[in-house]
Amino acid sequence: MSEFQKGLVWLRRDLRCSDNATLAQALATCGEVYVAFVFDTTILEALSRDDRRVAFIHDSVGELAKTLGDAGGGLIVLHGDPTREIPALAKSLGVQAVFAGRDYEPAAVARDRAVARSLEDSDIAFETVKDQVIFEMNEILTAQGEPYSVFTPYSRAWLKQVRPVDLAPHGRPADLKRLAKPSRGAGDMPSLASMGFDIPAARRMAIRAGESGARQLLDDFLPRMPHYHERRDYPAVRGPSYLSVHLRFGTISIRTLAREAHAAMLQGGEAGNGAKTWLNELIWREFYFMILHHHPEVVGNAFKPAYDAIEWATGKAADALFVAWCEGRTGYPLVDAAMRQINQTGYMHNRLRMVTASFLVKDLGIDWRRGEAYFARQLNDFDLAANNGGWQWAASTGCDAQPYFRIFNPITQSEKFDPEGRFIRKYVPELANLSDKAIHAPWRADAQALADAKVTLGRDYPQPLVAHDIARKETLARYAVVKTPAASTGAGGESGDD
Repeated sequence: MSEFQKGLVWLRRDLRCSDNATLAQALATCGEVYVAFVFDTTILEALSRDDRRVAFIHDSVGELAKTLGDAGGGLIVLHGDPTREIPALAKSLGVQAVFAGRDYEPAAVARDRAVARSLEDSDIAFETVKDQVIFEMNEILTAQGEPYSVFTPYSRAWLKQVRPVDLAPHGRPADLKRLAKPSRGAGDMPSLASMGFDIPAARRMAIRAGESGARQLLDDFLPRMPHYHERRDYPAVRGPSYLSVHLRFGTISIRTLAREAHAAMLQGGEAGNGAKTWLNELIWREFYFMILHHHPEVVGNAFKPAYDAIEWATGKAADALFVAWCEGRTGYPLVDAAMRQINQTGYMHNRLRMVTASFLVKDLGIDWRRGEAYFARQLNDFDLAANNGGWQWAASTGCDAQPYFRIFNPITQSEKFDPEGRFIRKYVPELANLSDKAIHAPWRADAQALADAKVTLGRDYPQPLVAHDIARKETLARYAVVKTPAASTGAGGESGDD
C-alpha cells in the first residue's frame, strides 16, 4: 500500500528518467507521481545572456519531457524562484509529499530548508534522496569517526565499502505506470528567449544533450576506458570520457558510470588499470562533495586557514595580468591554448585545469579565488565542490593539496603532454608554423626560426608575462611566511618544478 496518495518529484541535478533514485523513491511510495522542473531565476539572473549551459539544460529538459510523456506521464516546467514555485505547485496539485535529490552546496541546502518550511506549513512532507553520489556526508568516515581530509585513505575506504547494491540502478520500467499526466506539461516549457537568453548556434556545446547524449558518449568511451590511464593527460588525444557535463546535470547517473568502471577494474589485467584510474576520478568527485558538506567554509576561504594570510598580488598591474590570463595572452603557449579552449568551448582538459590554475596562482601570484570564479562562469561542467577542491589543490590551500613548493612548469608540462604541439596549434594558430621544439617556448627560438614561422613576438604573439624561474622563487617566498606543518616539510623538496 502506498504511503502517499500523490507525490511530486522536483528534478534539479537529475535530468533523466532512468536510474533516478528520487523518481524511484516517489514511485515506490506514492499512488501517482507528478514530475516538475524549475528554471531557477535566482541562478539564471546571474548568468550571461548567452550562457551555453542554459541551452544544454533546456535541451535536456525537453528530451526528458518527451520521455516522461511517452511513458504516460509528463513534465511540469516552471520559470521562477523554486522556494515559491514548488510549494505553490505542490499545494495546487494536492500532493502529500515532495521528493528531491539531495544537494550539498550551501546555497542549495538553504534553498531546500526554505522549501521544507513552506511545505510544512501546508502539511506537505519534503523528502530528499541520495542520488548524485554513491556515498555521501557521513557514510565514509575514519576509524575515529571523523571525515577524511586526505584522498588516498578515503579512496581505499570507498573501494572497501562499495557493494553491488550501492551501484545498482534504481527504479523499474513498470513503476512508470504511476506517473500522473499533468494538465500542463512539456508544451508549456518556456523558450530560451522568453527567459531572456539568446544562445547562438556557435555558442552551443559540441556534445548532444539529454540522456541520449550521455549514453552516446558512454558508448564511445567504454572501448577506450582500458587505455584511460595512458591517454588521459594528453589534451590532443581523445582520452577522457567527456561525460562530466552530463554527470553535472544528471543526464546520466553516477551509479551507471561507477558500475561500469568498477566491473572492469575487478576484471584486472592491463584493461583494468584504465578502469581503476577512471573510477578514482569519480571517487575524487565524491571526496570533494564530502569536504564541502563537512567544511562549507571552503566556499570563499582556504581549507587550511593559515593560507588565508598569503598576500596575493593586487592593484592595476595584477588586474592586467589576470585579464591576460583570462584571454589567453600570457606568452606561454600551453596556458594560452587552454584558456582559449575554455573561452571558446566551455571545456578544459583536466591536466590543463591544473596547469592554468598553477600558472595563475604560482607564476602570476594572483588569488586562487579569482581563478575559481572565472572557471565557474566559463566551465560547462562547473560544479562548486569539484571546482573549489581543484583550485585549492593547485593553490596548496586545500585538503590533500599539492605542496606549495611543487609548482607546474608550463614549458615542461607542454613538452611532456603536448610534445608535437598539436593542441597548441589548434587554439594558438599564430604559432602553427613553429617547429615542435620551438612551439613550447617561442621566445627561446632564434630569430630566423621565428621569421620563417612568420611570428614576431610582441606583435603576433606576446612575450611571456613573467619569467617562470623568477616567479617560482617569488612564490616560495610568498608561501614561506605561512607557518603550517605542511609548509615545514618543504625543506627537502623546494626544488620541485614539475
